[in-house]
Amino acid sequence: MPIQPFRQHTGRVATLDRVDVDTDQIIPKQFLKRIERTGFGQFLFYDWRFRPDGSENPEFELNRPEFRGASILVARRNFGCGSSREHAPWALEDYGFRVLIAPSFADIFYNNCFKNGLLPIVLSEEQVQELFDRVRKHPGYQLTVDLEACRLRDEHGLEWEFSVPEFPRYCLLNGLDQIGLTLQHEDKIREYERQRGIA
Repeated sequence: MPIQPFRQHTGRVATLDRVDVDTDQIIPKQFLKRIERTGFGQFLFYDWRFRPDGSENPEFELNRPEFRGASILVARRNFGCGSSREHAPWALEDYGFRVLIAPSFADIFYNNCFKNGLLPIVLSEEQVQELFDRVRKHPGYQLTVDLEACRLRDEHGLEWEFSVPEFPRYCLLNGLDQIGLTLQHEDKIREYERQRGIA
């Protein structure tokens, strides 16, 4: 399944005020029985979102009415730590997030995000705190994320630059996962197969 190209995105912001959110919290292990990328959003943060009886936990951040439909998640440091399961970005993307912002991400999770159509943005602790403050101050707070210009802005005067590695940025701008990158050379692959009698 190809990933959706990312150029500019404006969306509602949700905050998750927790450090060291690991991949087992993002998508618990009992839901890893499928190999498709879709269908995992309903299980995102399952142990936090739901009570033991299956009802929503009103104390969990993402269940707040003002965060319904959010497509940008702001979290604290070391987001996505733990095991390297690719299901974690699958669940976040399937739930509806396109952008993740935190002071730091686990390395494997960070790279998996780009490969699955999510944009992870690293900002300073102070900038992340400023976003938390703005979300509290402005109900329904939105950000515009411009990957082409590498800039963030809101309707209240904020305008920041951010940086991402150039190669994953290129892939995300053009909607290319690893398969898509390979298929850019489809003519050469076919010629190689023809010469060796494979095709």
